Amino acid sequence: MTTLGTASAGPGEIDTGRLTVGESRDGSTVGLPCAVVNGASDGPTLYLQAASDGDELNGVGVVSRVVPQLDPETLSGTVLVVGIVNYHGFQVAEHRNPIDDTKMNRAYPGDENGTSSERIAAATFDAATRADLILDLHQGSTSRMIDEVRVRCGRRHRLHDECLQLAKTFGCGYVLDQKGPKGQLARMGPDEGIPTVDPELGGCVGWDEDSIALGVEGVFNVLRGYDFLDGETPAEPQTRAKGFDQYGSPSGGLVQFEADLGDRISRGDLLFEVTDVFGELKARVTAKNDGIFWRARRLPQVATGEYVCSVGTNVDQY
Repeated sequence: MTTLGTASAGPGEIDTGRLTVGESRDGSTVGLPCAVVNGASDGPTLYLQAASDGDELNGVGVVSRVVPQLDPETLSGTVLVVGIVNYHGFQVAEHRNPIDDTKMNRAYPGDENGTSSERIAAATFDAATRADLILDLHQGSTSRMIDEVRVRCGRRHRLHDECLQLAKTFGCGYVLDQKGPKGQLARMGPDEGIPTVDPELGGCVGWDEDSIALGVEGVFNVLRGYDFLDGETPAEPQTRAKGFDQYGSPSGGLVQFEADLGDRISRGDLLFEVTDVFGELKARVTAKNDGIFWRARRLPQVATGEYVCSVGTNVDQY
């Protein structure tokens, strides 16, 4: 019997339940939706979670499509799922946990006696570290962004190659291979000896069906590639960036982009212009280095110095 919170499943069974992480302001229990899919035969364990940032909903879309398609009778091993990590942020469609104004994906490994976010992080980290592989589903918040997988352990980490292989198996087509901030699950998991990646499934406000479909395909690529399920996973070459150039606006006004997501960029290429509300040109911004147009703000209006876009740099294929 395998349990996660109140979900409990024997071999060949699936169950859903709640993982208790404290109480809300009215004293009622807060439980994260969780699931256990226990394969009919022995095998590895995958941990899958979504929405540690409360407004990043594409991962929830992936979970809602993956779990119904999992047949425990044909599965080898176990899949543990937490469908919504940032419970409080999700309820109000906010990025951070509004109870303690914390970005959940900076709180790992957490503290079971700490703040709201630390307690949630501790409970989900305990679940994640029971696994052999970890997928932490994200998206580019409200920005526009290409679909990518992030390897956050750092290129000198002892598990870097394993994490990079997991990213390749997921197979979004693009990988950011750059050490992440302290407190990220995708950085902390490898320290526990568990290959961990952070698929960033596009960026939107709400629900992006194309990115969700790519995320579902990625999860099943991992399930096949690591022998949870029968079948082959094609190991397609991935385009990897090892860093970012981020661009802010030199003036306030309206942004007009001259590059599209995924475009190859050469040093000196025009990235965007800024005009006033009457269309008069105020600024032009060009690329500092070669790379790939990776991420861009969704709304056109900007203030002086405000973030506009990012170009992935130091690009190769692997």
